[in-house]
Amino acid sequence: MITPAGKECPYYYEDFNRGRSIQECRLLESTPDGGEYTPDLCEKCGVPRIKMANACPNMVLEAKVKRSFLGLRRSIEIAAFCTQTLQDVPEPEIGCGQCHLEFPVFRTSAEE
Repeated sequence: MITPAGKECPYYYEDFNRGRSIQECRLLESTPDGGEYTPDLCEKCGVPRIKMANACPNMVLEAKVKRSFLGLRRSIEIAAFCTQTLQDVPEPEIGCGQCHLEFPVFRTSAEE
């Protein structure tokens, strides 16, 4: 679904049908102590960029609302974890570096 920031995000949901007024981030809701969602957070969120760059089914994302030093600014902090290699993913756009080795497209001719 298209976010208020104009990006495609699989975790964003809105419903304005028949008088409803629902806007939510299902990634924040699924993360324990994720924080409260407001539409302005979509501007600073990196999840749409991550999902566009890496569609690995083994990568699990978590999001938390992070406040600045004085608590005036809020942003989204993203953490990624690979369920296949059981390790944290420091760069979610790239992935863990192990999952893509399974696909024959990424193998060199010397490996076969």
